[in-house]
Amino acid sequence: MHKKVAVTVVGWVLVLAGVVLIAIPGPGLLIMLAGLVVLASEYTWAQRFVDPVRVRALRAAEESVASGWRIVATLLGGVWLAALGVLWWMDPQIPRIWVLGPRLPLGGWPTGSGLILSAFIVWGLLIYSIRRFRHRR
Repeated sequence: MHKKVAVTVVGWVLVLAGVVLIAIPGPGLLIMLAGLVVLASEYTWAQRFVDPVRVRALRAAEESVASGWRIVATLLGGVWLAALGVLWWMDPQIPRIWVLGPRLPLGGWPTGSGLILSAFIVWGLLIYSIRRFRHRR
């Protein structure tokens, strides 16, 4: 029973995160696919959604490396996330005299490390997409 609850919670968190990431720049379809795969391990209804989402996610990953400009933009987006992560991580340690304005919301290592982890996920997905799809062009 505990396994089913854990699978349900993790699966739905991933699906909902994927939905949010579709609306903002991010690997929404891949995260949603991961959630559906988790849910499909316990629920048969989820299995019928896995293949259509997988096809769309792989198509989006292929399009993301269709041009050099898209690759550079994704790479720079990861750099931007990492830089924001360092800024958020360091915010509580930065004396306010150096920075004008209030502290960053949720400043500290939890938010900063989440942003830095997101940058590594972006770079990992970029490398995966380049290795899997770029040679086809």
